[in-house]
Amino acid sequence: MTIRVLIADDHHVVRRGLVFFLKTQPEIEIIGEAKNGQEAIELATRIRPDIVLMDLEMPVLNGIEATREIKKQCPDIKIMMLTSFSDQDHVIPAIEAGASGYQLKDIEPDELVKAIIQLMRGENQLHPKATTHLLSHLSGKSHSERRQAEELTKREIEVLQEIAKGKSNKEIAADLFITEKTVKTHVSNLLSKLELADRTQAALYAVRNGIIEK
Repeated sequence: MTIRVLIADDHHVVRRGLVFFLKTQPEIEIIGEAKNGQEAIELATRIRPDIVLMDLEMPVLNGIEATREIKKQCPDIKIMMLTSFSDQDHVIPAIEAGASGYQLKDIEPDELVKAIIQLMRGENQLHPKATTHLLSHLSGKSHSERRQAEELTKREIEVLQEIAKGKSNKEIAADLFITEKTVKTHVSNLLSKLELADRTQAALYAVRNGIIEK
């Protein structure tokens, strides 16, 4: 299956570079380019890409505001921040706005392709610096969320712990000695019970509420 990608970045050279490389990848199809956040919203809601590669600092409307609006109108679209900023003031709002991935622009091209493919599979795609900031920010525990966690089965908690480690469905299946199909079922169930949109939010939930295997 081809992954349909929209690129949103205000720098023409950056957009051209991404298009030049990604269009050579058989798994990826570039279906649009936007030079600001407003254009990203208009294009994303019209052409419905699978993934948006979103810059943070753009004119008219920034990447965080654009992400929030795209996720509001088209929750199934996955958004990966591709930016030069790795500080907490950018990482936290981006994830809270609905971004499922956060990578820096110095990422190696082959690693970017890998990240896009893994994000499409529903796997976490957070740069280590982004993860560090999130762990620091999400140190408190929510009592209401704790009550939600009590609805999870023992196996669902085990799967959630694996998700928090950044494991893929295949890796979780191997670790827990179950099938990938069973893993997918558990992931779907726990996301529904916890009222979470994706695996990235599930990983953050696990960290925030201390549901981490010791």
